[in-house]
Amino acid sequence: MPEARTGWALRCYLGAVAALSPLLPWHLKRRLKRGKEDPGRWREKLGYPTAERPEGPLVWFHAVGLGEVLALRGLIAALAAARGDLNFLVTSSARSSAQVFASNRPDRTVHQYLPLDGPGPVARFLDHWRPDLSVWAEQDLWPGAVVATARRGIPLALVNARMDARAFAARSKGRGIYRDLYRRFALISAQDEATARHLAALGADGVTVGGTLKAAAGPLADPPDRPALQAALAGRRIWVAASTHAQDEAVALAAQDRLFRADPAWLLILAPRDPVRAQEIGAAAARLGLPFVRRSLAQQPGASDALWIADTFGEMGLWYRMGSAALVGGSFGPTGGHNPWEPARLGAAVLHGPNVANFRDDYARFHQAGAAREVGDADALIAALTDPSLPDLGARGRALADEGMAGLDRLAECLLALLPEDK
Repeated sequence: MPEARTGWALRCYLGAVAALSPLLPWHLKRRLKRGKEDPGRWREKLGYPTAERPEGPLVWFHAVGLGEVLALRGLIAALAAARGDLNFLVTSSARSSAQVFASNRPDRTVHQYLPLDGPGPVARFLDHWRPDLSVWAEQDLWPGAVVATARRGIPLALVNARMDARAFAARSKGRGIYRDLYRRFALISAQDEATARHLAALGADGVTVGGTLKAAAGPLADPPDRPALQAALAGRRIWVAASTHAQDEAVALAAQDRLFRADPAWLLILAPRDPVRAQEIGAAAARLGLPFVRRSLAQQPGASDALWIADTFGEMGLWYRMGSAALVGGSFGPTGGHNPWEPARLGAAVLHGPNVANFRDDYARFHQAGAAREVGDADALIAALTDPSLPDLGARGRALADEGMAGLDRLAECLLALLPEDK
């Protein structure tokens, strides 16, 4: 593909970033002191690797955060099945994504942090890893990295792209930059028609609609201690509140308070989106008189405990397998909901609050299939959890998640076709 044009807006961005590059180490060290960077791996963001490049062709994936990274696993598995000689590099920016991905990493896959967008860090990164294909996911594009990758003749693809009206309005202010970036991509696949229209309006050509990769991601890791935990908690009526924020927790704890008082067999496993909030959650439970223990302190629920605060990273596969239902968080406040596909794939019945704007199309599919239930308050949540048909909800969700694998092989074929012929 011939090199795309570099308009004045993109040239200004690249020039400004180059001028500020000497400040990047200071910026990272400042974040490190505030606990916002990984002490053992922060230099990866300056382009210094902490792993060797594997031999053979390498496909580089980038996704900014935890949910986006986990969504790539199904596509990586499809590519690995089609080409046994491929290796994979996954980069991300969020510290939590690295921690969780470590326990859910596919075979032949290495994780690194994406370098900051200065010319030095990006050049060091590309010099070491020498990817044969660069695949970007969802919304996160860094102009310096995209331009440098394209200049080296490395094919670029954008998959699982998502852009709502609010994001489109923000990006429209930098239309020139995005136009020049999108034209460097040989393949662009959007999650939905609205995203495809927004991308086209920003200058992207040939956008296809392929659905969400979150529907096609494989199951989260099954930890070895699950059988022992299930045996220890045999007889408990376990449900999960997952990726929660304060508004979700208020509803979940109110429901558990009433359930536990009526029947002490009920046990709520509450996994907050940010495990640092465990103390705050424990205080809220104490105000209700709910006995609780914390996973991070190696505590396990006894017969008199009503709540297990799952304040750890990378264990959602364990909690979804142990609970009969999952109240998916982010749906009672302004967050806009979190991913329903992960619990559904493991057979947990999907329950959610009224705000699922981030996954509107996904939840529409769930409701059309009778595979999810909206609960507006603690009363509705209790009614759902005690409904005898709850297992049917979980079974339909698992079936829907299995259907989500359709179309993945076609996307994998399109990506494989971008690899150089000698790779």
